[in-house]
Amino acid sequence: MQDRNELISSTYRDLNAQLHETHRYGSRGDKWADKVVDLATTYGVTSILDYGCGKGALKTAISGRLAAVVSEYDPAIPGKQDMPVQADMVVCTDVLEHIEPECLDAVIAHLHSLTNKIMFAAVSTRLAVKTLADGRNAHLIVQSADIWRPLLVRDMTVLEWEERGDEFFLVLKNA
Repeated sequence: MQDRNELISSTYRDLNAQLHETHRYGSRGDKWADKVVDLATTYGVTSILDYGCGKGALKTAISGRLAAVVSEYDPAIPGKQDMPVQADMVVCTDVLEHIEPECLDAVIAHLHSLTNKIMFAAVSTRLAVKTLADGRNAHLIVQSADIWRPLLVRDMTVLEWEERGDEFFLVLKNA
């Protein structure tokens, strides 16, 4: 039985590590680079945590565009699996739909606890193209934005919320 405060099971970590090694998985963090730079500039961010950073495309894309220090966390990537520390801005894109359902509350609480100023998250609401080695779809949680909203907002204030087809993004501020 899995601990409800666990962020990821060892079995699932291994399945994700395998996908990272054998596929172009976790390589699209740069998709949100312009938005992250705009938010960081607007809110005077000096530190950014890319939570679920994958191969580190976001950090590469914003390197040199901001004075902010960018740290990365991904439990399935060697060298990036150490527990992260708080940052002014936490970025979590194309991650939450991959979380084991029984770990989702713990992960969201973890994200909130790491956020000093703002959190930027983007979530897909459709099935993934990729499957895990055990046959499951890589998106373990496929829900509408309406289902996600109360889970993510909790004790934070919504600054932005936008739905774009089969994904949405939101910007939250500590209350």
